Amino acid sequence: MTRATIVALANQKGGVGKTTTAINLAAGLAFQGVKTLLVDLDPQGNATSGLGIDRQSITHSIYDVLLKDFPIEDAVEPTSVRDLFVVPATIDLAGAEIELVPVFSRERRLGNALKQIENDYQVVFVDCPPSLGLLTVNALAAADEVMIPIQCEYYALEGLSQLLHNVDLVKSNLNPSLEIGGVVLTMYDARTRLSKEVADQVRGHFGDTVYRALIPRSVRLSEAPSYGEPIEAFDGMSRGAIAYRELAREFRRRHGMD
Repeated sequence: MTRATIVALANQKGGVGKTTTAINLAAGLAFQGVKTLLVDLDPQGNATSGLGIDRQSITHSIYDVLLKDFPIEDAVEPTSVRDLFVVPATIDLAGAEIELVPVFSRERRLGNALKQIENDYQVVFVDCPPSLGLLTVNALAAADEVMIPIQCEYYALEGLSQLLHNVDLVKSNLNPSLEIGGVVLTMYDARTRLSKEVADQVRGHFGDTVYRALIPRSVRLSEAPSYGEPIEAFDGMSRGAIAYRELAREFRRRHGMD
């Protein structure tokens, strides 16, 4: 098996559909037969609970991997979706930014851990916290590419220059092969002119990097995590499920997985 493609989902702006995209794109690929791992690097642990993992029953998490040298393969949990696995996050991770500061090779902790399992999966997604601290730097240092979810609303591009600057810093200092792999437009409302204007603006800025699949604003999408299911399992006929299915197909085409 060839080495997994590692994708960091990052945007320091909260509420842009980053975790929703991490869960549903990972699940979408798994449903299409791609063996996929989702690493939850956000102390809020929404990707963990959104995939039905009971946080009270977690024995080992990404915190143990980053700070206690625990083997990452022993922290992997199966999900209700065949071919989809998760390395969960717990609230312990909230202090990790500070605890990592004195640690040797602190920016490469995640990358070194992922090397142990990079041949076990086809794709590894890392759901970053909505900040640009050491956890996100770990994800960027480990990743082949960054995926940036951008919501189709006012101020969509605000703060993005800071993220792109950080990507450049990581590229020049830690990970020369890091690329912007894709931009995903989320919370698209076809009824509003604003959504269309923002989509056009983002496409004008990022060109072909932007995925064609548009993720709609959808009640069903926001309900699914409370049931611990990706949208494909929760309501496979909903607009959100159809959009993420298309995004997964597009991702596979871009990465030669068809």
